[in-house]
Formats: sequence, structure tokens, C-alpha cells
Amino acid sequence: MTTTTTTTALPPADEAALDDLLSLPAPGVGEALSAAGGDVVLLGAGGKIGPTMARMARRALDGVGSDARVIAVSRFSDAAVADQLRAEGIEVRAADLSEPGSYRDLPDAAAMFYLAAMKFGTTGQEHRTWWSNAAMPAMVADRYRGVPSVVYSTGNVYPLSPLTRGGSLEADAPAPVGEYAQSCLARERIFTNAAHTWGTPTTIFRLNYACELRYGVVADIAVKIAAGEPVDVTMPAVNVAWQGDVNAWALRSLELAAVPPHVLNATGPETVSVRRLATWLAEDMGAEVTLVGEESADALLNDAAECHERYGYPTVPLRRLVRWVGQWVADGGRQLGKATKFQQREGKY
Repeated sequence: MTTTTTTTALPPADEAALDDLLSLPAPGVGEALSAAGGDVVLLGAGGKIGPTMARMARRALDGVGSDARVIAVSRFSDAAVADQLRAEGIEVRAADLSEPGSYRDLPDAAAMFYLAAMKFGTTGQEHRTWWSNAAMPAMVADRYRGVPSVVYSTGNVYPLSPLTRGGSLEADAPAPVGEYAQSCLARERIFTNAAHTWGTPTTIFRLNYACELRYGVVADIAVKIAAGEPVDVTMPAVNVAWQGDVNAWALRSLELAAVPPHVLNATGPETVSVRRLATWLAEDMGAEVTLVGEESADALLNDAAECHERYGYPTVPLRRLVRWVGQWVADGGRQLGKATKFQQREGKY
């Protein structure tokens, strides 16, 4: 049996419905995962992306009749997240990936997804940033030698792109700005070396920006409007995509894993102005918005044409996503409290 995605114009009524929608498998996810021929491990699965991605993996494998385990590994500082994953049939392993001694107890797997990273609060804690984004990948790559892997990365490894250009392509030379972005490129280079040295098939998944109702660029702007704070348009434009689609693209991209690694940009098809997002949100929220700053001629932009050619356009269109977020925030819906800081042009997070 193949699981299919059902789209709806109605917003999720609560967090349970939201998580259910974010974890609804798209066509092809179950087939891509079952082709690995065994268990699937997600490292760093307790953060903002991992829980719904793990649930989608479990639902997709169930949909194609596979009994392969989905194993979520994280510190799980929030015990409720671990309990929710167990309730969905996902095996939970508590481990601190920053501790070298934890790796001997990590489970074997036929496929590995690496989601762990440090971005928020990196300024002033550069030492932790580099340990999390460069040292940990070296230990992970060693532990999962030869195991097909999908490594989450970021569009921050690219330079700012002129608005007229259409965004960075996978073949463009990286030019990371700031230590966070530099450490993310280091992560890519370490996994690339592992691919060449140990024959580990790898996909490098360069994402910016995933959005749902509790976090992301659109939610960041909506929260400012709700608080009566100005919206800075100095970063003039962004790319965004529904987190549920990002989950599906990432899981399916396992089928692209290769030596050397296959690099895949992931984001929405539009280059949308921050000014327009703020205007739409204010309209949807019945609020006023104040714009500040002078729009620059370049921005952090990705061209995800290859991703869309392979896996299709987002199932939640941009305007619908904005409307959902505006309604959620206006109604007092919970936020995760992890601002993207998309306004940053000097790479300081």
C-alpha cells in the first residue's frame, strides 16, 4: 500500500492536528526508505524538525508494509517529545552526541539522517558552535561508515545573491559569511571526506527556510506584528517552504545518496519580498505593520529547481502558509521560541 498526501485549505485546529499534517507522508517516501533494506536512524531527532520527520518516516514505512525500525536519537531534554514518539511506534534512544563516549552505544542502521546542529546563540559561543557543527559530524561519520546518509545543511554556506540572479545553485562555490556558516561548510566537508574515504553514499541537504505555524521566517514576522514591533526589510527577500514538504523531500533524498555526495537545495519556488510577507500578515491578522530599514540589492536565496523537478512543488502554497501562520499567531498559538534571525547579513546568530 502506498501512502499519499492529502492537501487541505483549512488550517490545523491545534498542535496535534498540526503535527499530524507535518508528518503526513508524500508519495515515494516509503519506497525510498524501504529500499535501504533495514532500520532508519535519525540523529538529533528531538529538535524542531526531527519529531515530525521521524513520525513521517514511521508512517511511510507502515504504508508500504515495512517493519524496519525508525530510531530517534537525541538528548530528549523534553521528555514529552520522547513519549510522543514512542506512542507513534518510534524507538527512542537518549544520547548526547557531543560526548565522544556516546557513540559506541548508538544503534546500527541501514540509513542515517543527520539533523543535529547549533545555530541559535552561536555568537559568543563560537567554541560550542564548532564542536557541534564540525567535531560531532566527524564522530558521526566514523560511526556510520558506509551507511547511506542524508546530512542536513543550510543555504547559509552560499554568499548573498543579487535579487536579479534567482538564488544560488548547488554547483555554486560556497562563500559562508560568519562562523556559523563557516562551521556548516566544515560539516559538509567532513561528511564529504567520509564519503570519499569510506565509501559512504551521502546527500547534503541545503535548506532555507522551513516554515510551520510555530516557527520559521513567516512566524517570526507575524510575532513581531502581533507585538506591535517594526519589521526590518533590510534583508529584502527570502525563500520559504512548508515543513511537511521539507520532511518529505529530505526523506526521499536518501535515494540520491552517492559518492561524491549529491548536493540538493531545498526551499520554496518563490523569491518573496519581506515587505510583501509583512503586508499579507498584517492584512490576515487585522493589524498594522511598521516597516523599517532600507531594502538591499541582495539576499540569502536558494534555487531549488532540482528539488522541485524531482519531488514537486510544495503542497501548501505560500499564500496559504502565510494565512495559516497569521491566524495561528493572532489566536495566540504557541511558538517554539527559536527565531530564525533571517534578517542577519553578517552571519551573527
